[in-house]
Amino acid sequence: MITRGTLFLVVGPSGAGKDAVIAGVRKKFMFDHRVVFPRRAITRVPDGIGEDHIPLSEEIFETRLNAGHFCLNWYAHNLRYGVPVIVERHLREGRSVVVNVSRTVIDEARRRLAPLKVIVITAPAEELARRLMARGREKRGEIKKRVARADAFVVEGADVVEIDNGGSLSDSVDIFSAEITGALNPAKDIARQA
Repeated sequence: MITRGTLFLVVGPSGAGKDAVIAGVRKKFMFDHRVVFPRRAITRVPDGIGEDHIPLSEEIFETRLNAGHFCLNWYAHNLRYGVPVIVERHLREGRSVVVNVSRTVIDEARRRLAPLKVIVITAPAEELARRLMARGREKRGEIKKRVARADAFVVEGADVVEIDNGGSLSDSVDIFSAEITGALNPAKDIARQA
């Protein structure tokens, strides 16, 4: 019997380094077919700076949403995001799935796509501001608002793992990778805790 895979929802404020952590974790598991990193659909033109996503127009996104192409979707910062429905099949077939999402979809995912772990990537406010400035997408006022929102960024639950990415990226990647390894090898993880 196949054990259902674990969904890893990556959340955190802008500038926390979610994409960098995910990229590092992807590199560690690149030859492991049990871990999947699906591309999100976003109503944003590719700019070569951010993540490799599936760019869609508003109209095509809406058509695909209505046709059931997404298992999770949300609207943020004037953009629409969708996680492909193939994720559900990967989970049923025992694969773990890692995807960057909005915290607004966590409760829905908990209801429909468990088991899951919520990986909260954080960083100190001054580091968030520095990274957002370097990214060059937002003006100073927008950056101040994003950093202020980060202070209010709270996700709670027994399935939440917080990773402070204000220091070494490799440490953050190692912590996240250990969570995935534990989900892939639950018996070994339980033995280690005993």
